[in-house]
Amino acid sequence: MKHVRHFTPSLFLSLVHICLVQANYAPYFFDNGARSTNGNMALLSLSEDTPVGTHVYTLNGTDPEGDPVTYGLTYEAGSRRYFSVDKSLGNVTLIEELDREKEDEIEVIVSISDGLSTVSEKVRILVMDANDESPEFINTPYIVQVPENTPSSSSIFKVEAIDKDTGSGGSITYFLQNIHANKFTIDRHSGVLRIKPGVTLDYEKSRTHFVVVIAKDGGGKLRGDNKVFSATTTVTINVEDVQDTPPMFIGTPYYGYVYEDTLAGSEVLTVVALDGDRGKPNSIHYCIVNGSEGSFEISNTTGAISVIKSPNQLKKEVYELKIKASEVSQEGDISEHTFAMVTIRVVDLNNHPPTFYGENGPQNRFELTMYEHPPEGEILRGLKITVSDSDQGANAKFNLRLVGPGGIFRVVPQTVLNEAQVTIIVENSAAIDYESFKVLTFKLLAIEVNTPEKFSSTADVVIRLLDTNDNVPKFSSDYYIARIPENSPGGSNVVAVTATDPDSGLWGEIKYSIYGTGADLFLIHPSTGIIYTQPWAVLDAEVNSKYNFYVKAEDTEGKYSLAEVFITVLDVNDHSPEFNENIQEKTMIIGSPVKIEAIDQDAEEPNNIVDYSIMQADPANVFDIDQSTGEIKLKSYIRSLDIIHNITNNKDCIWSLVVQAKDRGSPSFSTTAVLKIDITEETLHKGPMAAFLMQTKDNPMKALGVLAGVMGIMVLITIMISTAMFWRNKRSNKVMPVRRIIKKRQMPPSRTVRMEWLKFKRPSNAAEKFVVEEDVKSLHNENSNNNVQVVPVPPAAPLPPPPPALAPRGDAPGWRVPTVSGSLTPKHIIKPPKKKGHSSTHNALVSELKMRFEKRNAAYGEPHI
Repeated sequence: MKHVRHFTPSLFLSLVHICLVQANYAPYFFDNGARSTNGNMALLSLSEDTPVGTHVYTLNGTDPEGDPVTYGLTYEAGSRRYFSVDKSLGNVTLIEELDREKEDEIEVIVSISDGLSTVSEKVRILVMDANDESPEFINTPYIVQVPENTPSSSSIFKVEAIDKDTGSGGSITYFLQNIHANKFTIDRHSGVLRIKPGVTLDYEKSRTHFVVVIAKDGGGKLRGDNKVFSATTTVTINVEDVQDTPPMFIGTPYYGYVYEDTLAGSEVLTVVALDGDRGKPNSIHYCIVNGSEGSFEISNTTGAISVIKSPNQLKKEVYELKIKASEVSQEGDISEHTFAMVTIRVVDLNNHPPTFYGENGPQNRFELTMYEHPPEGEILRGLKITVSDSDQGANAKFNLRLVGPGGIFRVVPQTVLNEAQVTIIVENSAAIDYESFKVLTFKLLAIEVNTPEKFSSTADVVIRLLDTNDNVPKFSSDYYIARIPENSPGGSNVVAVTATDPDSGLWGEIKYSIYGTGADLFLIHPSTGIIYTQPWAVLDAEVNSKYNFYVKAEDTEGKYSLAEVFITVLDVNDHSPEFNENIQEKTMIIGSPVKIEAIDQDAEEPNNIVDYSIMQADPANVFDIDQSTGEIKLKSYIRSLDIIHNITNNKDCIWSLVVQAKDRGSPSFSTTAVLKIDITEETLHKGPMAAFLMQTKDNPMKALGVLAGVMGIMVLITIMISTAMFWRNKRSNKVMPVRRIIKKRQMPPSRTVRMEWLKFKRPSNAAEKFVVEEDVKSLHNENSNNNVQVVPVPPAAPLPPPPPALAPRGDAPGWRVPTVSGSLTPKHIIKPPKKKGHSSTHNALVSELKMRFEKRNAAYGEPHI
């Protein structure tokens, strides 16, 4: 019965627990509507320019039983993770940058859990547009072919740009750059490019137009600011030539001659006509309209006029032929035409050479003044030259040729019968250069072709060129390198740059200027190009030894070129070596050097290289100094304090040196410092133990006895503590919990307290000066001759004692003697364990005793010095 009563409450509690578990209700989210900032994240919308890291929503829900709930965010496989959630607080943070143009809806599965039940919902977050896209022209480049006869106001092309934004940020309007300077307009909404009303295109005047189109969006918000983006493109409009210009004859007026010995069918002269439309010229068809009287004919294709009768059948002395030149299209249609008159004389003797005529009669020198670089194909209209041969027929046929620099001009016509107007045409515009030739001189030669006499004549053609600004100033070098001493006064010349412009007059005048971040300390003379320092400039190689900037050479029309200038400030020996203190105190351990250091602030060698020397020492011939490093050490024969005591009666062993630091510059600078050196022998530790060892170094057995007694007492205490713990555990008949042991060990006794009973009374002899109390904050390695390391954990094995360090000098005036013990481990540092400390102390004691025995043997075996 007792067993039943004992079992019943337990069974009841189990049944209640099962009922509670079965009655657990799932948690749920709050649905706070579309504009809420907390709930189930449904109908949430975010602008695509929302910064990453922004807290964008707070998931909020509850559990019917009041249990704490946690929140979660998951994504479908392959979806990008845009949000993270704080599981406890429900704070949703944006972790990935949004881009509506790539993804305008984000599906997220939000979940809420009370630990037993989890409810998940799929929600969609709408990404709202921000004006973060610029318009972009499509199907570029834009190249348009427009016939020159296209009517004004005609549409010739349509540009199209797209903007991925929506709303005003995605709407685009079009504009033209320099609308007043070109011949086109654009519809700001459709992008249709038109010819301006009242404007026509002319292939002969301008064959290509470049129109810059700007596409600008309607603007919109981006990260709180209203932004408007735009893009530009260039439309190249090529004007196509249309047959709207009639042909024209070249070399008019035409003169021909028929001699008495001319055979029927011989060529008298050739007329030449060209289509005025240069883009797509039509072929020319020639015919004689009237004046031939059946005596002459012309080639329809070449324009060559031939006599078809023998000279004795010609009834007239002069024939006036009217020649018609018509354009023939590719389809064979004859359209535009022009007329020319040809005068043919009948001559029977070859008694006249070709002769050149000017406006006032025969002339053998023709001069012309023109600007350099005329367009190729241009006719030198300023030259009025006519050539004529008074003979008839073949005797009046001659060739024309220019003799002089080749490839620059050509003469038309090349073959003349009787008489012709001479035309000189530009072939190579680049060669007509004022900087190369100020005067071009040619010989115009006319020589008969088919006559035995080969009569000829010449005329000088002198062309004087006028200069244009066709050259850019050019520096003699792309860069200039200069050096200037740092002690140069303000206004000192640094370097002269030189640029030349071969153009003449004002176009060849050059103005110099400098700019760049490195040019602040310099000026340049605008006409001479001399670069000099500012009047207030102070150069310092130690602060900045390199300057770099640009120099510009510009002519009067703004044409310019650049060169780079590199200036190096040369170091001058203007600093003396400096010690950190003029009077220094050092402690020297026999066998270890001390170091003194001076710093020279000059920037370059050898000005900043310091050599050290001992100027004065008291006593002399005791110390050596390393010239380069400044390390000071004792002479090699000084190996112990005993030798030092034999040199001087000063038992404190504090000596003074005057050390000079001198640089290697020219002139050289030097400075001196007084160094006071305290000489000691190396010791192991400071404190009571070191004092005890020094006190008992003459009686080593006493030291061994004391150390053995200390170790015995420590072993006895350990045994007593172990025995007490054993009997306590035995009486309790159980093991003490770990946490109780930890509590008892929270406040371990200080090692310093445990060692209080080991302290000895400080002796009054010389060992006292090795015990110096120092604060750990004041320890420093002044002489760089020790290697003191403050570590809380002792080394695993005994190590040799570290070299000593000097104690810092206080603010109180006077002479203070730092000692070896002043730089050893401070009192508050944790001491090594007893066993290892004993081993280290034992080794040090044995070494000390061994040294004492060796000294005694040496004293008995050798005479005392």
